[in-house]
Amino acid sequence: MKKLLLLTIAIVLFFTQPLLSQTPKTEMAELMRSDGRIYVVIAVILAILAGLILYLIRLDRKIAKMENEK
Repeated sequence: MKKLLLLTIAIVLFFTQPLLSQTPKTEMAELMRSDGRIYVVIAVILAILAGLILYLIRLDRKIAKMENEK
């Protein structure tokens, strides 16, 4: 369980660092940022990722429980 948590944190830090260091100058990004839509997009992406992580944790617990029953 600790390994999964550390792996998740490492992946998040690995992928967000390049995104935070660059500032895109595209017209679409500026439009979405000015309208406030970018926050909706980020919220949806974070909700999906949180759901996937919770699903994987739950699945891991079920598999560990099944392995211990044998």
